[in-house]
Parts: sequence; structure tokens; C-alpha cells
Amino acid sequence: MTRQARPAAKTHRRGPGVITLGAVRAGFAVGSRIAPARAVKRAVRIFITPFSSSRKRAQAARPDADMQRGELTVNGQRIATYTWGDPTKQPYVLLVHGWSSFGLRYQPWVQPLREMGYALVAFDQPGHGLSGGQHCTLPDFIETVRDVGRHFGDAELTIAHSLGGAAAALAQGEAWHSKKLILIAPAADPVAATQRFTRFVRLGGHLTGRMHASLEAMTGINIHDLQVHRHLPALGQPALIVHDMDDHDVPWAEGERYTRHWHGARLHTTQGLGHHKVLDAPEVIEVSLAFLRGEEVGERVVSSPNLPFGDS
Repeated sequence: MTRQARPAAKTHRRGPGVITLGAVRAGFAVGSRIAPARAVKRAVRIFITPFSSSRKRAQAARPDADMQRGELTVNGQRIATYTWGDPTKQPYVLLVHGWSSFGLRYQPWVQPLREMGYALVAFDQPGHGLSGGQHCTLPDFIETVRDVGRHFGDAELTIAHSLGGAAAALAQGEAWHSKKLILIAPAADPVAATQRFTRFVRLGGHLTGRMHASLEAMTGINIHDLQVHRHLPALGQPALIVHDMDDHDVPWAEGERYTRHWHGARLHTTQGLGHHKVLDAPEVIEVSLAFLRGEEVGERVVSSPNLPFGDS
């Protein structure tokens, strides 16, 4: 539900039988005026449909020989899992991918975490990678994180990227929790994400509320209740938030918001990595390992009522 600001940029290329981004925008601009209900329905369908590249990249991934494939069923959907080591006997790290990504995106993290003695668990969200389904929402992300986590038990650490960061934070509770979290470029605000999406595809701004209502009818959850700052004060475990100043998909301010409202969180800011390269940049992996070794990294940010979302 909080997909990034440019959801169609890679899918609408010129060519025979392919609709260009310009045509999509023109269609929404016109449809917003003459057929708003149809325009909203189409926008929601695009918003909850992962890019096909998620499946292609997952199929092309070549994991190391130590990885074990598995499957779980979550809400009737087949969820592909990937494990290294034995999560039932070793402290394990849960790896949570972002929108239109896949579990094996975390392969650069495997060796250093295994050398620290952790077992690892990764998985593909519904509609992503090798898992079943065609569509996915933020509530789906949250439920899958929680159910995969419950299957393997409470995690020693969770590392999550982008939309997966929001899902990992919102999945914490009595049913399942992680002792520590590292959230990289985490999304914080699905309301802002839908607004970025509607501006990008040129859906009329007056229809954003109807889009929210449609998503609520689908998931049973009001989108405003998924804004993470409403939930973060209840979290107490240590966390490292990593966000790049040049992230054009999920603004740096969303990562900073985590730190202001999460008492145990610290913020490490990078520059020049953007939204995707930040996930496996060597400097990010190294600062994360330092965090796991107990070293003090990042900054503590204190909330203020003078800043946006200053009060919880």
C-alpha cells in the first residue's frame, strides 16, 4: 500500500503494443474528470500490483549452495522461503524485502551475518518473487512478516528495506517480535505514498480520498492507522534506521520520523546511494554489523511539536 513515488516508470516503455507512461497519465487525467469511479478502480489495481521484474529477478537469482528453499502458507497464499543455517537451533535474522523486490535480494548480507553466527530467513511477499498471488498491500506485508516470524519464533534481528521496513515495525507485538531491528530506507507514511502515486500517474487529487476508501474496503484497515508514527512509541527494542539523503522514492524525512518516535532507535544518514543501492552498499552493511557488535552508531533524534509529526 505504500509503493514508491514512481510505480510505472520501468513498465511503460515505447514499443509495439506497449502503453507509454504519457498515455497512462493522459488516460488518468481525462478519466479523473469523466469517469472517476473507473479511474480510481484502475489506479488501485496498479497500486497493489508488484512489478513483473520481481518474479524475473527472483527466478534469475543464483543463491549459494548452503541455502534451503521452503514454503509456508499465509492467508491461503503460498509463500516461498529461503533459509541458511538452522533457525530452530541458532539465533536467526529475518530478512524482509521491499515493494517489487524479492527475498534473495539480501544475498550480499548472507556471508557476514553467517560469520557472526546467525541463521537467516528470507521470503517472498505475496505477488512477489516465487510466492503465489498477484496483488499485495501493506496489511498483506505486515501479516506475512508476522506469520513467517511466528513460524520460526522470535527473531534475534530483523533487517527490512523500504515498504518492508514499515511492515517489520508494524508487525511487532505479543504474537511475534524481533529483539533488534535494522530498517533501511523505511517507508513511514502510506497516506503520503498514495499522494505521490496519484501525482505521478496524474490521477486527480480530489480522488485520493476515494482511493483510500477503496483500499480500506479491500483490507478492512483505515490507511491513516498505518502511519508508523502512531505505533512507534510503543516499541522499545534497539533499532538502527539507515536512510539516504538522495532517496527520491521514500524521502529521508520518513526514516528520520522513525527515530523521533522510537525511543530505542538511532539514525544513520548516507548520501549518494538513493533508495536501492543503499540496501547492499558496503558502508551500510559495515555500519549495521557495528550496530550488532554493540557499537554506538548513528544519531539519536528527539521529537519536537514544532516539526511535522512532532507529537505522536
